Amino acid sequence: MFKIVLLLLLSLHIFALEISLSGAKENHETYSTLHLNHNNKFLCQEFKDDFDNVAKIVCAFSKLPAQKIQKLQNNFFEIESEVKKDTFFLIIKPYQKMKLYPIVFNLTKEETIFSAKVELSEHWMIVGYKDKPPYIQKEKKSPLALNLPFTAHENRFPYVGSLDIKGNPVHIKRVGDATEYIKIKKLYEDKDYEFALELCDEVIKEYPNSLFRAELLFYKIRIHSKLQENDKLIDISKEYLREYSSDENVAEVLALTAKAYNKVGLNSDAEYFYDRLFSEHYDSVYAKWGYIYMAEALEGSANYSKAQTLYEKALSETDNIDVAVEAAFRLSRVLISNTKMSEAAKHIEKIALVKPSYFAQDKVESIYMMYDFAESNDFISAATIAKALYENMEVVEDEYEELVKNVGIWLSQSSKKKEALIALNIYIEKFPDGIYLSDVKFAKDALFFDVNDDNTTTKFETYDKLINEYSGDRIGDKALYEKMKLLIEQKMFKEALSLEDYIAKLDRVEYGDVPELITDAAIGVMKLSLREKECNNVLLISSKYSIELSSEWDDGVYECAMKGGDFELAKKMADRNIKSKDLELRKKWLYRYIKIDFATGNYSNVIEASKELITLIGIDKESPYLDVYRNLFDVYQRLENRNKMIESIAKLMDIYGEDYIDIDRYAAVMGVGSEIKDTNLVIEYGDKVLNIQKNSTSKPQTPYVEFTLYEAYMQKENYDKALEVIKQLDGAPLNKNNMSRQKYLLGSVLERLWRDKESKEAYQQAIDIDPTSAWAGLAKSAKSLE
Repeated sequence: MFKIVLLLLLSLHIFALEISLSGAKENHETYSTLHLNHNNKFLCQEFKDDFDNVAKIVCAFSKLPAQKIQKLQNNFFEIESEVKKDTFFLIIKPYQKMKLYPIVFNLTKEETIFSAKVELSEHWMIVGYKDKPPYIQKEKKSPLALNLPFTAHENRFPYVGSLDIKGNPVHIKRVGDATEYIKIKKLYEDKDYEFALELCDEVIKEYPNSLFRAELLFYKIRIHSKLQENDKLIDISKEYLREYSSDENVAEVLALTAKAYNKVGLNSDAEYFYDRLFSEHYDSVYAKWGYIYMAEALEGSANYSKAQTLYEKALSETDNIDVAVEAAFRLSRVLISNTKMSEAAKHIEKIALVKPSYFAQDKVESIYMMYDFAESNDFISAATIAKALYENMEVVEDEYEELVKNVGIWLSQSSKKKEALIALNIYIEKFPDGIYLSDVKFAKDALFFDVNDDNTTTKFETYDKLINEYSGDRIGDKALYEKMKLLIEQKMFKEALSLEDYIAKLDRVEYGDVPELITDAAIGVMKLSLREKECNNVLLISSKYSIELSSEWDDGVYECAMKGGDFELAKKMADRNIKSKDLELRKKWLYRYIKIDFATGNYSNVIEASKELITLIGIDKESPYLDVYRNLFDVYQRLENRNKMIESIAKLMDIYGEDYIDIDRYAAVMGVGSEIKDTNLVIEYGDKVLNIQKNSTSKPQTPYVEFTLYEAYMQKENYDKALEVIKQLDGAPLNKNNMSRQKYLLGSVLERLWRDKESKEAYQQAIDIDPTSAWAGLAKSAKSLE
């Protein structure tokens, strides 16, 4: 028998009732089983129609579920529930056919069985099927037959563990096939097809019942397709589709099989697999590949019109880049054959934009297409393909130099003169002694009158030529000097600064303004870096060239300095603005000045500047600089000035209220209260911390706040509040020592409240949690005194 377990659809528990619904196949026919299990026996009964078919099955339960059971269904059953007169009913209706069976015996445990006809059972099974129930054979029995029990002491019914997809026992320890399967995938990805195919055969031979057999056959199909071994592919696909018709890779196999049948000339067989692919897997990406394969076959038989339709269909329906690129390329080929060059060019441009490497994957076809465009005077499309090809090829390949040359030559014959100049220079750089050098130089000279940009590009070219040809000579020096000036004029500051090492060597008498040019270039780069927030570059240039920009750049320089930890530079920016007559500007830089001094530990300056800023802010509750109060508190905390901490926290409360940002500050004030024995202070800010943590998912001050607040309430003899606080730690993630401590403190306050029984329980919990802790010792002592 051939059995495939398809999917565990549902398993749920309701008031000790377990409903398990699953599907499977027997002899290529699907069926489903519904198991009902309860810890008490219950009634299930069939109700048949006039044709002796089971119309429904009703199961009754004396207990009601705690919650409503939603409607359940699959291809064979519809399961509904209802409650009548304190009885819960499950009603099962069939979509096909079904049969009810009581499960009386557990064949893995019981030795004696007999034919049992029962009305009540703890386990019922319902089988849903199409024509005949699977595995079950019903025989007519004589009414005179005896129902004798059968006992098998020695030969108990066999029981096996997990089964694989073909019903064979799974041997967990055997993982060799898994390792080899991973190797095969890697070999396939690396395009080592022959070795991958050889390894597939070895694994199948060594592990004939491998869990990965479906995947192994799938990769064999893929590899045969890559190697264009179509007959072998067809043979393997027959086995695969017969044995693994529900596998997730069926769509791709159908597509490759159809393609293979086309390749061997069996087009009617190919159509069968295309029909399956398009009908059964219409929404799969491989259905779109199927359009391409079918179009390719039509194109091979000169049916260009239908081929074009299918390519367009694949292109319009897919969101997969690989499919879109493949379809666009092949569509372009059909359009070219119909002399629709402009339409084809649009697709070529899109391919070059999203996946230029594709052209190198089909190099021969791409080169043919490239020359088709060139011959039709579409030099831009021809150059686009040539550029994509050589950028995805190795320099040693035969076509490489010619392709580099073609890009420049063809672009020089198009409207893209600037790009042509760049491309021609690339050829000259790559092949200074190239076989096409004379043609390239001729094309480049011809561009002189077309490419000018106010002669800027020409000037740069001329300067570079003179620099190279007259290196170390006055003419070369002059060209270098003029080039740097032109770069600065064109705001190409990075390029200008890159010439620093060369221009610094020029004669200072003849070129006395070289230092100014270097500084101008550095200033330009620094400003550009500030705009692009490249702070490392800003700090490097500022330090190296001692540059001071105008005040409009102070904000950016300050931010970069703070980010890079250059507090000296940051303070320099603040000092320039701290006495500004503009009140808003002064407040902003005074606030920044405070940040710098706080970061560098100049706390006395922070206090003085903060007082000045607070005066400037006045009663403005919307000021962006109110955060200065937090800085002031933090300074007093670091200086251990308790009185000022208390004053500052009160001001923070007035401004921000209970704010999560200040939770650590409230905890610090609690610590002050503990140190100076001010229980009121501890309670005031401890309650605030608890309120904040209650409204937050984070509890950073637990258990410190609870323990400290507990002690304060205990000292105030407010035992009810102390109990309330310490109980908040129930269920909190504490280490053993703190858990033991919490239980001891809980016992202590319960004892004060004359709740002795609960107190003893808490003490015992403190002992049980961590018997070696000091809190356990205190708990033991407390228990012995009761």
